[in-house]
Amino acid sequence: MVLALATVAQNLDSASFDLIVLGAGSGGLAAAKRAARHGARVAIVEGDRVGGTCVIRGCVPKKLLVYGSQVQEQLADAASYGVTVTAAQQDASVLLNNVRNEVDRLNALHISFLEKAGVTLVRGWGRFLDDHRIAVRRDGDGEREEVLQGSRILIAVGGQPSRPSIPGADLAWVSDQMFLQESYPQRVVIVGAGFIACEFACILRGLGVDVTQLVRRDHLLRGFDRELADAVQEGMVEKGIDLRFGTAPTAIEGSPGDLVVCTDGGERLPCGGVLLATGRRPFLDGLDLASAGVQVEGHRVPVDADQATNVPHIHAVGDVTDRICLTPVAVDEGRAFADAAFGGIHRQVNHDLVASAVFSQPELATVGLSEEAAVERLGADQVVVHRARFRSMAQALPKRGPRCLLKLVVDNTSDRVLGCHMVGEHAAEIIQMAAIAIGMGATKADFDRTMALHPSVAEEFVTMG
Repeated sequence: MVLALATVAQNLDSASFDLIVLGAGSGGLAAAKRAARHGARVAIVEGDRVGGTCVIRGCVPKKLLVYGSQVQEQLADAASYGVTVTAAQQDASVLLNNVRNEVDRLNALHISFLEKAGVTLVRGWGRFLDDHRIAVRRDGDGEREEVLQGSRILIAVGGQPSRPSIPGADLAWVSDQMFLQESYPQRVVIVGAGFIACEFACILRGLGVDVTQLVRRDHLLRGFDRELADAVQEGMVEKGIDLRFGTAPTAIEGSPGDLVVCTDGGERLPCGGVLLATGRRPFLDGLDLASAGVQVEGHRVPVDADQATNVPHIHAVGDVTDRICLTPVAVDEGRAFADAAFGGIHRQVNHDLVASAVFSQPELATVGLSEEAAVERLGADQVVVHRARFRSMAQALPKRGPRCLLKLVVDNTSDRVLGCHMVGEHAAEIIQMAAIAIGMGATKADFDRTMALHPSVAEEFVTMG
């Protein structure tokens, strides 16, 4: 199937489409299929695998690694439930290979979805010749390019990890490369304090790796509710992750597999691998946006509420706009664009209330305003915070593990719940449902009127005083 589509792409010189999508990630795929459903002739250009960051090197393989990294703790808890487990051997290479096989399956599945939708997949890297023409070059084809003509063009090329400018940075991994390893070394240094750094720190520790995490500031997960971030930190320390706050790398020395991280405090940390999880930025390399007259702001493509750039028939969705870099947001933006452009259905995406999660261990999930954001917006006297902190029943017999934290941030005047937050098991699943209530304007009284489902962790949201 892949070869057939690629062969078709070789014969598309000067082909004309209603829509050309640059990038076959979550946002691009959603827009392409929705536009085709509305009757548009659509081409999607992709020089890498189909599926984008989320499917190929992000959310999906990461979550599978999270599950794999939790098995040893589950086995350790078995004895408290009367289950005797003989010595178990953990082989990260098997896990990694199985994860890659699943990614291969999903890649093929997304290609088949495009074919069924009638979308033409054009293999190669696209660049603008002008505001209606895209030149596509395939790896290995030298200077040969195919030219596509599009009435509308959608930029959905996503983002890429960034590396700090320190000597030896090229010796380290970025998040994309974590899924390509055959196994992991015994000791890894992680640089960063965001969700990618914290998630991989927990994954690696769960797989038996000694992890040191360097954090430039004094806390983890900047931008999230501080109390929730502190609860995650407590759990990570309990797992045995060595957190070094106020510490930054100045250089990486050695050779792959035998590295030393030099810090601004004069330490030299030997390790088998380094992960630089210091942020991501839009992947604009080689697009030649200037040829189409598309304005760039910093490292991103700015758009209006209808996803339009300064060139009216050129739009952008997803991480390339650097607004809210989450898969469901990119998907919704892509569909909203396609509905408006080809279905006559005008809808704007609401970016004000987006649930998010950090698949650290313990897990964090949140929707709405953090306590800090609510206080900044309304003033401390207008904000009431309700919280519950406890060890879940799942840990009652093993008698270990981090405590859960559930938190409601409420407007004291209207009683409306401004934020719903949780750290603990199944946090993302629980907050997904809570997001519906928050989006409908639920008040604390609405939560209080809801009958509790007992015994559960989530019942605390409707029983806290």
